[in-house]
Amino acid sequence: MKLIEDNITQTLDEMYLVETLNLDNKTILELGCGNASMTKMIAQNGTNRKVIACEVDKTQHEKNLSLNIPNIEFKLNGAQDIKLDDESVDMIFMFKSFHHIPYDLMKKALKEIKRVLKPNALVYISEPLFKGEQNELIAMFHDEEQVRIDAFTHIKEAVETEEFKLFREIFFQTEVTYKDFEDFKTKQMNLSYNDNNITPQLEEKIKNKFNSYNNGKETSFMKPFRVDILQKI
Repeated sequence: MKLIEDNITQTLDEMYLVETLNLDNKTILELGCGNASMTKMIAQNGTNRKVIACEVDKTQHEKNLSLNIPNIEFKLNGAQDIKLDDESVDMIFMFKSFHHIPYDLMKKALKEIKRVLKPNALVYISEPLFKGEQNELIAMFHDEEQVRIDAFTHIKEAVETEEFKLFREIFFQTEVTYKDFEDFKTKQMNLSYNDNNITPQLEEKIKNKFNSYNNGKETSFMKPFRVDILQKI
């Protein structure tokens, strides 16, 4: 296992990877579902899928409840305290969320994940890599380098101590496009989990850096990811 891959050649939509995992007729748990964008696609693809989607942000959870999609159940809880029975889930997904777990709760979260998974079932953990032009922009106001290292260290340790088996590790990149700086600001800076105060001076620096890529016009970045698919032992 490795934290960073410098030579990523595979470019794809992450849903392609998700749909290789045979999710029909399964009970699926998503931890840290955010605005439920991936949740909705998983629930509405295929057949006979039950999706339980958990979020810790109360504001976002309330918004998710209003979606009212029959085969999605939304819960307000974190990965360290999953409100489900032992061995009740066929598959778990975490999209860009494991590194948001407080450091002192990461081991507990992995134990909870193992507890609710059925024997030999999988957990899919997708984490953004701390590299690339978009990452440089975001790090100006929300630097996640250490928390992403912490997340990887805990995942790797869970494999090395045989809590889980590494089923597969995948590196890929996906294209992200913003119409202009205001679009970037809406999608990346105005988020409820960005607990920061961006001063007008800092915002101007971020705007200038963004505009340096394509003269303020529509701009695309290649965003790199690592996916660790772990199997319950």
